[in-house]
Amino acid sequence: MRRFKVVFDLVIEPIAYIHTDFSEKFGIPRQSGRVPALQGRIVFEPSFRNPDTLRDLDGFSRIWLIFGFSKASRDTWSATVRPPRLGGNRRVGVFASRSPYRPNPLGLSCVQLDRIEQIDNGPQLIVSGVDLLDNTPIYDIKPYIPYADCYPDASAGYTQDTSRYCLTVDVPQELLARLPQEKREAVVCCLAEDPRPSYQDDPDRIYSMRFMDFDVRFRVQNGTLTVIAVDDYNTSS
Repeated sequence: MRRFKVVFDLVIEPIAYIHTDFSEKFGIPRQSGRVPALQGRIVFEPSFRNPDTLRDLDGFSRIWLIFGFSKASRDTWSATVRPPRLGGNRRVGVFASRSPYRPNPLGLSCVQLDRIEQIDNGPQLIVSGVDLLDNTPIYDIKPYIPYADCYPDASAGYTQDTSRYCLTVDVPQELLARLPQEKREAVVCCLAEDPRPSYQDDPDRIYSMRFMDFDVRFRVQNGTLTVIAVDDYNTSS
């Protein structure tokens, strides 16, 4: 019997793009759901704006987003990577990580579906707990199904010791007041996640995180992150 090997080339295109408050990677939470106050808006491409595609989706409180790491290239992937929470020294296999530098730069995020808005140019999804860069392409959306997708007793591997890591954040009230009130919680929570690379621990170093059109600058010492400036990004850059 002759055997034939059929090779399928998977061609995918974005069905939507998500818009968030992060136009740069620095400061984005490293996992979805870590900052519930961080919202995003999913805007569908014209070919996928048929409301029927979302029929009954509003019955689910969470959804899976399959997205593309738009700043990563499949040409730069490595067999091993350094997870940021492991101090930058320990290497693990790329398939034992969620690194964006993969053979196929695809990511998976579980976000909360806050609501579906009907806009003149079609439906849009308002989601929260996002961990995505602004204008990230979305390739597919699937409902989160608790009985099938949740395994509380699953082993967490090397993430078992890092999942509860966070910083204490000190923001002077006059600096916090420069941010829109509805965005303050998200900014503070993102800072608490510690945006710095794990191998950097210089208490005198000033870091800068761009959030919306603001430049948030801070120092970290002894587990406390202190915000020292909140400026308009265009004037501070």
